Amino acid sequence: MAEPSAHTYDPTYFRAQGWWRDETLGGWLERCAASRGDHAAVMIGRQSFSYENLKARVTAFASGLHRIGIAPGDVVAVHLPNIPEFLIAWFAISARGAIMQTIHMPYGMREVEHMLRHSGAKAVIALSDLRGRSPAMEIAALKLPGVAVIALGNQVPDTHNYADLAASGAANPVPPHAARATDPFLQLYTSGTTSAPKAVSVTYNHFLSNARMCAQEFGFRSDDRVLCLAPYTHLYGLYALELGFSVGAAACLVPMFTPPEFIAALVDMQPTVLIAGPAHIAACMAQRLFDGVDLASIRFAVLSGTNVPIPLSQAFEAMMPNGRVQQAWGMTELQFGACSRITDSTDVRFGTIGRATPGTQLRIADPEGGQILAPGETGELQVRGCSLFSGYLKNADATAASFTRDGWFRTGDLASMDAAGNVKLSGRIKELINRGGIKFNPSELEAAIATHPAVAQVAIAPVPDNILGERAACFVTLHPNARFDFDTLKGFLAEKKFAKFTWPEQLEIVTDMPMTPTRKIMKPELVQRFLANSAPSVN
Repeated sequence: MAEPSAHTYDPTYFRAQGWWRDETLGGWLERCAASRGDHAAVMIGRQSFSYENLKARVTAFASGLHRIGIAPGDVVAVHLPNIPEFLIAWFAISARGAIMQTIHMPYGMREVEHMLRHSGAKAVIALSDLRGRSPAMEIAALKLPGVAVIALGNQVPDTHNYADLAASGAANPVPPHAARATDPFLQLYTSGTTSAPKAVSVTYNHFLSNARMCAQEFGFRSDDRVLCLAPYTHLYGLYALELGFSVGAAACLVPMFTPPEFIAALVDMQPTVLIAGPAHIAACMAQRLFDGVDLASIRFAVLSGTNVPIPLSQAFEAMMPNGRVQQAWGMTELQFGACSRITDSTDVRFGTIGRATPGTQLRIADPEGGQILAPGETGELQVRGCSLFSGYLKNADATAASFTRDGWFRTGDLASMDAAGNVKLSGRIKELINRGGIKFNPSELEAAIATHPAVAQVAIAPVPDNILGERAACFVTLHPNARFDFDTLKGFLAEKKFAKFTWPEQLEIVTDMPMTPTRKIMKPELVQRFLANSAPSVN
């Protein structure tokens, strides 16, 4: 069969290649409950419950959703941390033929209201109590027409109670909806830090095919215990669940990441697979929390979400007597598009995001002219394949701007590719600093400055300049009791032999960095903080 010339939704081609197998989330749960019913499906601390038990809980809550009128095609939002009820809700929403929308826990009510209105959600599940506040009560107070609020925890006025719905569903179970693999099952909002969130809707075939094939590439096993530190409200977290559930592994839960809770999870659950961001690992290293912790159970650790410093990968792999560090790259629009393999050399595993995942194609193109670039040349990373979404919901302009004329998705990532197909990221197109017409990407400077012993975090971002248009500002947080000034920065960059035209014009020492839920630094917000601050800069 001829290869399609674009990303166009082409079920015939995808099935012929063996990528799409018409799987559904409910089908996966049925298979695991039948073949691995007594095996642990979920672990949290020193507690666990089986696939058979998970299926029973899902049936009960799905029946409760039916009781309040949730029907096939409805959107149900989930505003929960990484707790068992999140997994139960996901499978239960699917069992009703509905679509799960995720909402990150750090979002305020302004963002929550915007997303619920945009998605047309019929219900939202939220905690009754969270650190002295009640998200369920706050969402109920929005009084969004037609939106039922389901409170997990104590009773909250003007809401349904999660436990009551599950109990009523257990007493009066209803059969699951007969979902089709071509039905949408997830509606996610991009976590991009350079623009307003955009809605992505995907079918079971899109994402479950990618997870099944990548689980094989990584080497997931049914006896694995998979610990993911990314929030399940983000695609990276959901993907970790899909990878594990595709083979019947156990999901190890840390409700909300903190370094001490992560270390406790390593001790209590002895995960065999770790899925995290580099910031999770760096935070624990900075506090020396890995000292004395046995990491022998880990077979491999997948790090993704932002550029992974090579020294961090080297140091963390050295701590794992039986494990290796791998990198991966993905987006809300397609899940994982590239990954390294456990058999790859350290140069590939530490220095690149690996090669295209099964069912995916990657290319490097000139972001302005569109020409396809030769190996080693830097341009925009573009992608197409069986997991790629078809376009943003209710946003035709964003969709048109995101695809090339021949149907490749424009990721906005700057990268180069070697002759073997391994990709090295070098920043974001929108992070280019345009200083008087001279453009450069600060990612290599950031990676170098991050290795300075005084620096905990670093971000270089453009700030307005009356003469040049933009100038580069370097923002850093410091390790406790460390000292770092502008002269130190300049001397360090000179030692590293960076061209002077790339050096930042100023240094700003900050107490913290604004972060996305997946621990990416939000540079636009960082700049806004700087512009609002009247204190003189350090220069």
